[in-house]
Amino acid sequence: MQTSHEVDYQVIGHDMQLVEIELDPCETVVAEAGAMIYMDDGISFSTRMGDGSDPDQGLMGKLFSAGKRMVSGNTIFLGHFTNESSSKRSVSFGAPYPGKIVPIELSEVGGTITCQKDAFLCAAMGTRLDVAFQKRLGAGFFGGEGFILQHLQGDGRAFLHACGTIITRKLEGETLLVEAGSLVAFTEGVDYDIQRAGNMTSMLFGGEGLFLAKMSGHGTVMMQSLPFSRLANHILARAPHRD
Repeated sequence: MQTSHEVDYQVIGHDMQLVEIELDPCETVVAEAGAMIYMDDGISFSTRMGDGSDPDQGLMGKLFSAGKRMVSGNTIFLGHFTNESSSKRSVSFGAPYPGKIVPIELSEVGGTITCQKDAFLCAAMGTRLDVAFQKRLGAGFFGGEGFILQHLQGDGRAFLHACGTIITRKLEGETLLVEAGSLVAFTEGVDYDIQRAGNMTSMLFGGEGLFLAKMSGHGTVMMQSLPFSRLANHILARAPHRD
């Protein structure tokens, strides 16, 4: 039996996308703070501490979850949007920078996906958001996202966003090396580690960063063609400077 709310959706646009989610009466979608673009009358909005996946979670549990989100650099609170009318209503969410919105059916990827800590956009109520602390010190210090990635768990729909074009690779036991900032998400069965980017000359002058993400195993890896950090660095480098 499905535990997450079963929401319908359409992704609108090309390079500056938003996702419009259709909610049946009493259905709820949970989103990152500040992501909402517009919503129909009849949808109630509240900001809460936690994703609401565990209705029996006490105050201490909510505070612990909020603390982990704060450590990860995400906002403590999430927006909860519920259709309180007697007919279908829609609410839309937009990504914070140019790129693509990726719908993920969690029930089709083993119920869990691991993503960059800032890749989550929104998800059907019942989806559990948790922080994934990397076990390897190397991946923690040099993996671009530090010790912290994000787990999404459930059996409903979740939506990620990434910068540029999305590239998907299915691994069947092989290894894929990815520029750390280009990694968006990966499914269960894929092992994440880091390795040095070539020799010392390559590391210092190759322009690809000091370390690469090493993805191996059996599963799916999603990447973005333009990491936001790279885009931001180019903009800052070309911005006029005031003396």
